[in-house]
Amino acid sequence: MNNPTDFTKAFQDAFANFKFDTSSFDEAFKSSAALGQKMSKVALEAAEKSAEVSNNWTKDTLKKLGVASAAKDEPADYSKAVSDFATTSSEAAAENMAAFAEIAKKVQMETVELMMASGKEMQKEASAAVKKATDEVAKVSKKAAAK
Repeated sequence: MNNPTDFTKAFQDAFANFKFDTSSFDEAFKSSAALGQKMSKVALEAAEKSAEVSNNWTKDTLKKLGVASAAKDEPADYSKAVSDFATTSSEAAAENMAAFAEIAKKVQMETVELMMASGKEMQKEASAAVKKATDEVAKVSKKAAAK
């Protein structure tokens, strides 16, 4: 019967001799998680503000619709009520769309700020990792040259 060679010990020995620092991966994960948390906060705040604007707009529209649908004494009052409703609704639409635009603008600005800060932090971490790797390679080279 053919027994396959067990390479477990050989791999364990190889990896034990192969020094590998995982701290940079840990830091990258932590930085990524922190960025994700900050981005989620921005998105959730924007969603909350958008919901508030939408809710207020709906309440205001229903209130105005109630006034427009009330019984009138004169037939001309119905056309005036509809005209007033259309006018106030278009004004409200402009105001609420401006409010939504402000929310979007704020989200955009905060996102750009987060990405810029994240980029600077990643650049610092990458520089530190490259410097550390260079130092380690230099040490190994000196050891190898000394032998």
